[in-house]
Amino acid sequence: MKKILLLTTGGTIASTAGGEGLEPRRSDVMERELQQLRTYYAISVLDLICLDSSNIRPQEWQLIAKSIFQHRADFDGIVVSHGTDTMAYTASAVTYMLPNVNLPVVFTGSQLPLADMLSDGPDNLRTAFAMAASGCPGVFLAFDRKVMLGCRAVKVRASGFSAFESVNAQYAALVSNQGLVINEAMLPVSHGEPALRLGLSQDVFLLKLTPGLDPAIFEMLVQAGYRGIVIEAFGLGGVNVLHQGLHGIRHAVEQGLSVVITTQCLYDSSDLQVYQVGKRLLELGVIQGRDMTTEAAMTKLMWALGQDMTQAQIVKLFSSNLAGEISC
Repeated sequence: MKKILLLTTGGTIASTAGGEGLEPRRSDVMERELQQLRTYYAISVLDLICLDSSNIRPQEWQLIAKSIFQHRADFDGIVVSHGTDTMAYTASAVTYMLPNVNLPVVFTGSQLPLADMLSDGPDNLRTAFAMAASGCPGVFLAFDRKVMLGCRAVKVRASGFSAFESVNAQYAALVSNQGLVINEAMLPVSHGEPALRLGLSQDVFLLKLTPGLDPAIFEMLVQAGYRGIVIEAFGLGGVNVLHQGLHGIRHAVEQGLSVVITTQCLYDSSDLQVYQVGKRLLELGVIQGRDMTTEAAMTKLMWALGQDMTQAQIVKLFSSNLAGEISC
C-alpha cells in the first residue's frame, strides 16, 4: 500500500457544532472516514494546526510548507486538509515555497463537515488520497471529483459543492467510471532538485480598481511601507490613466514598489499590449500578470519579495512559468 501522510489544519471538513457555530477540531472527527481509506492506503496523521481558514496567515503557509518538506522522504504522497475560504491562497503559496517538490501534495476540504450525513468531505478525501497515491509530483487541489493545480485554483462558490474551478487551465485529473484519469499535459515540470524557500513578504497590497478611484491611494501605500501592489484592473488590464492615475502608479514604481497588473475578469488574461492605456503602463515598468489568478499573482509577488529579488528580477520572474501558474 502507498504511504500517505495527512496533515490537518482545521477547516469545515473537521468542524463540529459549538456554542457559537461550527468550530474546527483535531483529526479525531475524521477517523471514521480514515478507517475506510486505510483499506487502500497506509495512512499517518499529523495535526499541524486547528484553524478556520480565514485565520490562516502567511506564517501558517510557511509551517505547512516546512512540514511537507520535512516529511516528503517518508511518504509516497501528502494530503493537506484545509478550510475552503483561503485554500487557494495557501495552495498557491506552498507551490512557490516548494519548488520542484518530488511527490504529490494535495489540498482538500469540504463545504459540509464530515459529521454531517450529507457531507461532501468523504468524496473529496477519496479524490485527494487517490491523487496523493498517483506518483505525480506537484501541488494540487482536489474538490468535487476534480483535481487542479494549486496555483490555478479559485473558490467560486460559497456553499455549492462544486466550490473550486481551475481558472485558465485544464484539470490535472478527473474522477470518472475509469477511476482517477490523469491529464499528463497539465502536470508540473521539474526544473531541478526539491527545495524549501520559505521567505515571504507581507508588504503586498491587493487593489481592485473602481471607476473614479482616488489615485492618492498609491501615495498612501508608499507611505505605509508596502513593497508591492497587485492591481485588479479592468478587462485586458485597463487603468484610468487620466486624473493623475498614471502619475500615482509611476510614483509607486519610482519608489521601488513592484506593481503587477491582473484583470478583474475571472477568465482570460490581462494583455497590456492591446490598448494605449496598457502600453503606457508598460513604459512605467509595471508587470503583466498575464492569465494568473489573483491568488497566484498575490502569493508569487509575496514570495518574490521574500526572496529579496530586485524589481528587474521580479519582472523576469513574472514572465517565467514556475509550476503552471501562467500559460506559456
